[in-house]
Amino acid sequence: MVCRAEFMRFYIHGRGYRRRSTTRATGGGQSRPRSVPRTGALLPTGRKAPRVLSVELHTHSSHSYDGRDPVEMLLEQAAAVGLDAIAVTDHDEYEASARAAELAPDYGLIGIPGMEVTSAAGHVLALGIRDPVPIGRPFTETLEHIRDAGGIAVVPHPFQGSRSGVAPHVTDAELASADAIEVYNSRLLTGRANRQAESFARERGLPMTAGSDAHIAEMVGQAVTRVDAERADLDGILDAIRDGHTSVEGRRTPWHVSFRQAAGGAKRRVKNRLRELL
Repeated sequence: MVCRAEFMRFYIHGRGYRRRSTTRATGGGQSRPRSVPRTGALLPTGRKAPRVLSVELHTHSSHSYDGRDPVEMLLEQAAAVGLDAIAVTDHDEYEASARAAELAPDYGLIGIPGMEVTSAAGHVLALGIRDPVPIGRPFTETLEHIRDAGGIAVVPHPFQGSRSGVAPHVTDAELASADAIEVYNSRLLTGRANRQAESFARERGLPMTAGSDAHIAEMVGQAVTRVDAERADLDGILDAIRDGHTSVEGRRTPWHVSFRQAAGGAKRRVKNRLRELL
């Protein structure tokens, strides 16, 4: 098995990259520093030390129009690279993710049911939901539906308009109303959009996440959210993300793989469209 510490490192322009969310939102839009418990640190009486979990929050199976592999392959890869939890977030599809969450314990993983919802403004990750979320609704309404379904709303690649990022279509206040912002997406070209997302989240004290946005199993674990969870279960992970107890780690998806994924997705979309017409 790959050592987590080694695997989660990645490099941008030859430099190691690691970001930790160090603020938590408070009333009135203010933010305050967050103390991160470290090994050997004193904790309040009766409080257990958090467990830091390696969590993959953004993947696609063959149930996505642009995904390739079944959920079993995604789970197998997640276990192989030493992850603790995974969310399968297919485009506007929930069934495969719910199945993956049920199968996850067989692979030694915590399963996070979810989907990547297409709102009227663009994509939103619905994580920890109990039921599918309606698509095509206004952005703020989509966030409400996600929370009503028991989940948290994380905005992926918000500043990448070419990939259905929501930022060009919502106000800053609306974007900041999400539960968390994906500040590192491994399917990057220049990294500019990731830096914009991180700056936006840091300026507003918003929780930050990362995701590989894997459309093939081999890319699962390219970008990981490290979650300081009080409990090693679904609710513990969701609570920790909501509270901003996260850091992000990962590495860029190789360009040739990104292009291959994109080409494969386009081919599958055409095939699916032809099947619908026949």
